[in-house]
Amino acid sequence: MSHGDERDYRSEPGPRTEDPYSTIGGTRQTRTRLPGDDNDGYGRRPVRNTRSLAMVVGVVVLLIAAIALANLGGGEGKGSGAGGGGKDSATAGTGPTAATGTKPVQGKNGTIAAGFAHDEQGAQSAAANYAVALGSAEMFDKAQRDAILDAIIAPASVERFRTTLDTAYSPGFFANLGLKDDGTAPVGFTFISRTTPVGTKVVKVADGRTTVDVWCTGLIGLAGEGSTKPVTDGWFTITTELEWVEGDWKIVTHSQKDGPAPVDGDSRASSAEEIAGAVNGFGGFTYAR
Repeated sequence: MSHGDERDYRSEPGPRTEDPYSTIGGTRQTRTRLPGDDNDGYGRRPVRNTRSLAMVVGVVVLLIAAIALANLGGGEGKGSGAGGGGKDSATAGTGPTAATGTKPVQGKNGTIAAGFAHDEQGAQSAAANYAVALGSAEMFDKAQRDAILDAIIAPASVERFRTTLDTAYSPGFFANLGLKDDGTAPVGFTFISRTTPVGTKVVKVADGRTTVDVWCTGLIGLAGEGSTKPVTDGWFTITTELEWVEGDWKIVTHSQKDGPAPVDGDSRASSAEEIAGAVNGFGGFTYAR
């Protein structure tokens, strides 16, 4: 899932000047920060240890869900990456996402895009969309989680996913995130869980299945005054094995690992009210191309 981990999330780059190439206040000087420096030489404050600690706590929380999803990846003996008799990471296409002239999918299965092309581009698009669904706050509600699994998991694998995730989404897991036993947020708080794909690549094509890596960043936590589980970010890679079933791509196995993660910036952390407002005000994307 993304979800995954006590989940999965990210850091954002700091503010930039008009010149993106290391100019500081128009001086065009190069800044070097040495280990242990408390000042960057230009009077800017360093990243606060408290913020770093909060991010670490958030990533640890995300790991719980990631471990649960990783357990879903070994049931069929078809892993991702190099090996086997098909295309591996050494020969897979890693070009940037670009316009192809192919119209985006028009179909939907519930709230999730459907009707992807039966090719590698369609598999990447499906994997990205499915990463968003599995990393959403809706996964914390049993009924909505079941609907998501029915929409994106291969029929032969649905019950395995359902059993594993029902166990993972336990009252203990919810408590670690500051949620109530039923997975809902306490009164006065907004629960945030959102996954955003940054890029995709096909790592294997073999035996009628396509394995796609989706590099993601994500948010998870409770927004609200006095929250002890503030919204944190992180970076992770989801590996999804897909097969063509009933006219669309469906997930057979799914796993997750940390990174690659960029160096943390020193942007000012927003208030809980700002974060909640942003998440409620900005809808997610449909990665259909």
